[in-house]
Amino acid sequence: MTQKVHIIGGGLAGSEAAWQLARRGFQVRISEMRGTGEGTPAHQTDGLAELVCSNSFRSDDDEKNAVGLLHHEMRACDSLIMAAAKVAAVPAGSALAVDRDVFSAEVEKRLSALDNVEIVRERVDQLPTEGTTIVATGPLTAEALAGSIGAATGADSLAFFDAIAPIVYRDSIDMDVCWMASRWDKPSKVGGGTKDYINCPMTKEQYIAFHQGLVDGEKTVFKDWEANTPYFDGCMPIEVMAERGVETLRFGPMKPVGLDNPHWATPEHPNGRWPYAVVQLRQDNKLGTLWNMVGFQTKLKHAEQVRLFRTIPGLENAEFARLGGLHRNTFLNSPVLLDRQLRLKTAPHVRFAGQITGCEGYVESSAVGLMAGLMTAAELTGRTWQAPPTTTAMGALLSHITGDAEAESFQPMNVNFGLFPPLHEVSKKQRKEAYTARAKEEIGPWIAGLTPAA
Repeated sequence: MTQKVHIIGGGLAGSEAAWQLARRGFQVRISEMRGTGEGTPAHQTDGLAELVCSNSFRSDDDEKNAVGLLHHEMRACDSLIMAAAKVAAVPAGSALAVDRDVFSAEVEKRLSALDNVEIVRERVDQLPTEGTTIVATGPLTAEALAGSIGAATGADSLAFFDAIAPIVYRDSIDMDVCWMASRWDKPSKVGGGTKDYINCPMTKEQYIAFHQGLVDGEKTVFKDWEANTPYFDGCMPIEVMAERGVETLRFGPMKPVGLDNPHWATPEHPNGRWPYAVVQLRQDNKLGTLWNMVGFQTKLKHAEQVRLFRTIPGLENAEFARLGGLHRNTFLNSPVLLDRQLRLKTAPHVRFAGQITGCEGYVESSAVGLMAGLMTAAELTGRTWQAPPTTTAMGALLSHITGDAEAESFQPMNVNFGLFPPLHEVSKKQRKEAYTARAKEEIGPWIAGLTPAA
């Protein structure tokens, strides 16, 4: 086909949208700013679809978990992101986690192999005034383009802070103190093992001291323009959680349940083998040399992170491949500004995709990019676009972004069963399985009606 689609942004959503369009025969131009000598506050490389925060796509359980169901639906739609994740997968219990370098390289390799995809390293400062366009610049949209978007929408974009977790070198972790286990020995989706996490145990006294250190630690100072930017609850800095109460972390990222410490079967631990709190680390690359601190997104200053995190048992000599950081995350008030096909109401030749639409999470961003690609393909072939049923994960997420959410209080949202039409007649115990069963039944006919791939 001769129609060309311009995609601005080569992250997860832009890459997925490009794949869906190219697979249907369209010419695609991807404009990616990284690689021109400019970067963002969070990216480390010029690679497409770089993962800047965690390396986890979260639960891969498609029977009881909404994000696992989203994985299932995307795979059924020939998702590039899901295919690359399979190649790059590393052990992570029942979650889907990847080697971030292998993952990015796989995405770029597959797109570069398509003759109808052009990847151009260039900065785009203005929204195009004509031509079919998908804007997938993500939460770190460059200032000039963000200003152009603001001018086109007639409204200020919303923003919140997103925090990044530290990464530790595996050989600097003391395994005479830590131990390998998954919570409740739940088997991994990759390899079937039950020892996918490194666990650092804490006594009550150690936990209380660590909690106080988080509260007292020196934090990043905000700039004037950042002062009133709220956090997103799904990526809350560890020290902000600590400020909510001394027990908050024990019911969040440091919960000890389901983790039995074999090192503590000694008289020195009269209270048994169950730690008072646990810090978990998850494998970050295929070699197993890098491990990230689960749930430890932080805005502590770098020197303070090194000092405090080395008080964690087993991490006394930890060496950090990357310390935590903080960046501003920008998104649109999509229920007001976009139509049901993610088109800008004031300029319908422009679609938006990914986190800039107000979804949160790698998988959700990719799914919105996937749907933006499919919408564009339908439009360019003269086919009527049918949104996925709201009973599916993709449909529920899209419905939230494009109209079901309250515009006045719109905030980024992970996919969750609270977005699905309720099943009140099903018992609460069976409801998650019922949601996923219904979604799997109804996604099939919708996929069959899509614009076919070449």
